[in-house]
Amino acid sequence: MPKVQTGIRRFLLVCAGLVFVGFAWIGAIAPGIPVTPFLICASYCFVRSSPRLHRWLLRSPFFGKFLHDWETYRGIRKPIKILSISTVVVVVTCSILFSSLPIWVKIVIGLLACVGITTILMLPTIPNRPSDFKNHQPESTTQLSSVSSQPESTTQHKE
Repeated sequence: MPKVQTGIRRFLLVCAGLVFVGFAWIGAIAPGIPVTPFLICASYCFVRSSPRLHRWLLRSPFFGKFLHDWETYRGIRKPIKILSISTVVVVVTCSILFSSLPIWVKIVIGLLACVGITTILMLPTIPNRPSDFKNHQPESTTQLSSVSSQPESTTQHKE
């Protein structure tokens, strides 16, 4: 756990975390705006500023399980990815096809949706069954362990 900040840094991190939670809620409702990066940023801010707000976010019925998976396994479950991408595709397609928005707005909506879908696809996928978690290592841990298992240099220093 990182050290909890105090003073003005704590205040700024709490404010930033609350703003990120607000953006995550907007992203959950509005098409084309990703939720994931905002939740991760909010969690980052709260871990460093307010353990109480971090616990509140982890206990959230809407975001809690996702954040727990992210903090524990550094990824999201495949059904969540499928649901997220499907929702973005359906809502954005309907918005583009059935709205009377100017063409440039439709293009912006489509591009933002592509950014959101790309973000979701780039996140690591974790196993969906609890029994698979025993053998699952997050990508960052796997990379670190492969680096640490390499033999150290055998360069001899002359005295």
